[in-house]
Amino acid sequence: MPSQRMHRRTLLRGLGTVAIALPALEEMMLQSAVASPTAEVPVRAFNVFFGLGIPAPLQDEGMDGVFEPLGPLADKLLLMRGVDHVRCDESGINAHFDGASASFTAEPPDGEAKAGGPSIDQVIRKQYHPGSMPNGIVPTLVAGTFFRRSRVSRFVHSYNADGTVAATMQEKPRDLFDRVFGTIDAADDAKQRRIDRSVLDSVVQQYKFYTGANSPLGNASRNRIADHLERIREYETRVYSNDAVDPRAPKMPAASEMAHGGAADPGGEGIDMHIDDLSREWRLMADLYAMAIQLDRVRFGSLTFLAAGERLRMKGQYKYNGRLVYEFNDQQELGKSGSAGCSHEWWHKFNPQKDNKQLRAHAHMKMREVAYFLGLLDETNEANGKSILENSCITVSTESGDGRHNDVKRELSGVFHAITSAGGRFKTGQQIQVGAEGLDVYNTMLAGMGCEQRLGPGKREHQMVDSILS
Repeated sequence: MPSQRMHRRTLLRGLGTVAIALPALEEMMLQSAVASPTAEVPVRAFNVFFGLGIPAPLQDEGMDGVFEPLGPLADKLLLMRGVDHVRCDESGINAHFDGASASFTAEPPDGEAKAGGPSIDQVIRKQYHPGSMPNGIVPTLVAGTFFRRSRVSRFVHSYNADGTVAATMQEKPRDLFDRVFGTIDAADDAKQRRIDRSVLDSVVQQYKFYTGANSPLGNASRNRIADHLERIREYETRVYSNDAVDPRAPKMPAASEMAHGGAADPGGEGIDMHIDDLSREWRLMADLYAMAIQLDRVRFGSLTFLAAGERLRMKGQYKYNGRLVYEFNDQQELGKSGSAGCSHEWWHKFNPQKDNKQLRAHAHMKMREVAYFLGLLDETNEANGKSILENSCITVSTESGDGRHNDVKRELSGVFHAITSAGGRFKTGQQIQVGAEGLDVYNTMLAGMGCEQRLGPGKREHQMVDSILS
């Protein structure tokens, strides 16, 4: 057995801003042979947002409908129906914006670039880290795959106490990679700059020490570090372009061809999108974000899959577990061009008396991609024997419980939410009708997390939602 115990946050420091954490190893555990239920794990809180919402009647179908992809994780989630965000309605603005602003804050927007208050992840962060975060941890990580850009709260879902965004949004995989693992200072010579592009090259000697003959680690840990290096290399090659001129430089695929910035939302008219391209880009972002959590590089933040009021003209076969669910061709089926031919029109056309097959397919696809990210966090167990998913406070939500824009109360009173147990603090394995204001749901969560601060007006009497507490 190795004789040297390592700190659980051992970092390899490279050139520039490079900092790569080691994976969880036996030598980092309080008990190397048996997981301890009382072992300390870090407090984490993340907000996961998906655009356009789930109409309330479809929520009632549970795992037999659009929530099918959440089925494998059902025992680790609490699905909540009937969360009321009506108090967040702003006259003259539709629920795409109001509902998105209410997500994770339970407050109406404060203009187009600010939320009405802090998001739950930041309240939890301030409770446990009132000063700076521990060395080597990214303070807040905000990332996502989205295309609708008007009004910030459509796509940003982590806010400071004053309603300002908690961190710069990372919407490109390479920017997210650099945010998590750092970048190497640019060299003067272009050829050398490309060789040095790989962050792993600047920590390779440290890796060799931990995997070599003089390593203080056992064989299992050495092998895990080697696998870890290969995994980071894989992600790096997926996010950087192959413009190297030196044969020794990493061989890398083409840069992302997805639209970003203004090109992603040309005049609000939407863009064409193939389901495979969307899924590929999102899953790389999800892989990187999950790895940052697994390496304890980040403990707070938000991740967005499609913005509120997203406008995409989707095409392509959508499959789940090898089964063809639907073949998207929004523009052709809607018979219109521009924004009128985008998938969000299926929400405006929602009719509880009809089958709504196109909307169902889109909503099912959103759940597939959200479940992909959550599943990554369920793959890694921590020192207490539970997965990161189970130990973290993860809130999943969206902007609307209807989508038709003709009844604010109906649209904002049935907003879907799902939460994880946060280390046993909240119930899981159930689907419940909470019938409560989002403000009370969020404040109950904050109380369960041991936070002193509450959201909303100070004079308002808060009601505990006991049905969500363990």
